[in-house]
Amino acid sequence: MKRVEFLFDFGSPNAYFSHKVIPEIEKRTGAKFEYVPVLLGGLFKLTNNQPPMVAFGGVKGKLAYEQLESQRFIRKHNLTAFKFNPNFPVNTLALMRIAVAAQAAGELAPYVDAAFHYMWEDGRKMDDPEIIRASLLESGLDADRLIAASQTPENKAKLMANTEAAANRGVFGAPSFFVGDELFFGKDRLRDVEEEILAAL
Repeated sequence: MKRVEFLFDFGSPNAYFSHKVIPEIEKRTGAKFEYVPVLLGGLFKLTNNQPPMVAFGGVKGKLAYEQLESQRFIRKHNLTAFKFNPNFPVNTLALMRIAVAAQAAGELAPYVDAAFHYMWEDGRKMDDPEIIRASLLESGLDADRLIAASQTPENKAKLMANTEAAANRGVFGAPSFFVGDELFFGKDRLRDVEEEILAAL
């Protein structure tokens, strides 16, 4: 089976949508997605990309259409818990560093569930250190240990290495997916991701 990767940053609502749909794909295909934390802001700098609100802000109808597509996706997958974060955009550097620390500790899955929940369902200001800590504690995670680990030079370097490696493989935004070496970008490519997984079986 080819390696299946999900490159994500908590600052992307489309990464949240993808995270919620991935279990359905895993169940249908038997594949297991490997979650890879990357820093979206870092990817933008490395690839000269811009967030949609900047890139398409002056294009009549473009952002409204993107919102329409999101509503269709929400209805299709019954993602009724989603709520656009009123604090958007949120600086996710701390969250993504903690993701690397959680991955090293074997706790990435519960951490990802918690962080996406508080970001895109509970609407918390997830770049406030006290809110981050309180949210992790509320989720039953060892907040102080994870936050301390996220500040080590090794974990900081790992996040940047993940981000640079992604850019070197052609990634320019999140969510992105790899099935083997085949790159797919955006939640709207999840059907293609699934088809590629099935073709590889």
